[in-house]
Amino acid sequence: MASFAFTNAFVSVNAVDLSTFVRSVTINVEAEDLEDTAMGDTYRSRIGGLKDWSVDLEFNQDFAASAVDVSIFSLLGTVVAVIVKPVNTTTSATNPQYSGNVLVSEYNPLDGSVGDLATTSVSWPGAGTLTRAIA
Repeated sequence: MASFAFTNAFVSVNAVDLSTFVRSVTINVEAEDLEDTAMGDTYRSRIGGLKDWSVDLEFNQDFAASAVDVSIFSLLGTVVAVIVKPVNTTTSATNPQYSGNVLVSEYNPLDGSVGDLATTSVSWPGAGTLTRAIA
């Protein structure tokens, strides 16, 4: 896949496809930076430690059945599966699927001022391994 406009991502939370409500999605992946510098070294040396990940989602808020609020509100405090793909189509080498469990640690059903578009944003930490699949 060459360059593309990010306009049709797939996002599933707890096996519910919320793609049509998603305004933005970010998967954050990092490894701890462990310094292993020893006597005699003249530069600092580092190795990678434990990995961590999280997902940031922004939704257009919707309180209808099978929409954002009813799908997320009851999940607060639980661990659920999240699946994200760049394009809402078949998983492939050019459209990888990222999946893993997250802790639904926050949810703000209402956040805005008069005249604003009703949206809600969440940032959930990974609760285990993030996998990348191409088939």
